[in-house]
Amino acid sequence: MNWTQALFEVIDMRSFSNLWYWIGLAILWSSISHWVLGVPFDLIQRARKYGGQAEQDLADMVRINVNRLLHIAQVSGLVLLGVVFFVLTSLAILAFWYDVEFAQASFLILFPLTIVGAVCLSTSRLIDARQLEGEGLRKALMRHRLWTQIIGMIAIFVTAMWGMIHNLATPGF
Repeated sequence: MNWTQALFEVIDMRSFSNLWYWIGLAILWSSISHWVLGVPFDLIQRARKYGGQAEQDLADMVRINVNRLLHIAQVSGLVLLGVVFFVLTSLAILAFWYDVEFAQASFLILFPLTIVGAVCLSTSRLIDARQLEGEGLRKALMRHRLWTQIIGMIAIFVTAMWGMIHNLATPGF
């Protein structure tokens, strides 16, 4: 027995019937929803409730992350976009043309994440262009969080339906 055979016996590579895939998916979307443009949600709540130093901390963290995202988009945005589309297209072909379950599971995670990435970039541009502070900044961050949660709910629903259909259609399951 070689090491790859032993590895695949211990780790089930069938994604949709694997409990760890679903736990990972839930943790992923929970984390993405908690971190709004790299700022923890509790800091947004604390800034709204107490103001003062918490408000300044929020503004500083948002400014740093917005500048970072905009710099990355400006410097290597086209190359990054090309790589992302190449990876997504390759996964989509493997997943839905060649019916590779691992590629399906990966695509159903990565595709919605790219949409969230576009929403992050859009929110960053909005915050930078309008130089939002205080209540306006918190509203923009809350709107961004809402859209992230909507995308996450749709992604989890589609993934659950696809996984259920796949598991029911798999012979011997």
